[in-house]
Amino acid sequence: MVLGIPLGDLGWAQSLLMGSAAGFIAFFLSTFLAIVGFMIDQSATGKIPDYALTYKVIGLPIGLAVGVVSLAFLGVQWARRMARKRRGA
Repeated sequence: MVLGIPLGDLGWAQSLLMGSAAGFIAFFLSTFLAIVGFMIDQSATGKIPDYALTYKVIGLPIGLAVGVVSLAFLGVQWARRMARKRRGA
């Protein structure tokens, strides 16, 4: 159980939804933090940064990485559960 969510009991669709949600949350959180960091940099230096970089360089790679890792983890958990059910355990 992680934060009250029984990860060992998720079905295929639920695992897909949870993994995708983790990727989206990571994308939006990292993009938000990058924008805040760019604002602090702008106020300190007086130069206007390219805010599009927050999405392209920071948010997208982090969101994709978290999504792929979480989908892989939840997929392995689902496959183990299916293998256990086939063996009759």
